[in-house]
Amino acid sequence: MATTLKPLGDKIVVKRQEAGEKTKGGIILPDTAKEKPQIGKVIAVGDGRLLKSGKRQELQVKKGDTILFSSYAGDEFELDGEKVLLMREEDVLAIIEE
Repeated sequence: MATTLKPLGDKIVVKRQEAGEKTKGGIILPDTAKEKPQIGKVIAVGDGRLLKSGKRQELQVKKGDTILFSSYAGDEFELDGEKVLLMREEDVLAIIEE
């Protein structure tokens, strides 16, 4: 049975893009030398940020969006054998439109 992760408030769950295996010059990189990409796909979103008025502000990102995020954004967790990031929407720098 697959585990479902439902983030709360203004949190989102992101699956990070895989790091490249080679440099542009063709050098194969070991796992320790790979930079973690700052691009990922949103796989779950919370209900939105709770405002002082008691209303919820809907998030700008939605499930399925490809995003660019800050390098130290979120906390990494393992979910059903895959690593995912749980972060706040404010850590998202941009939505990548293709």
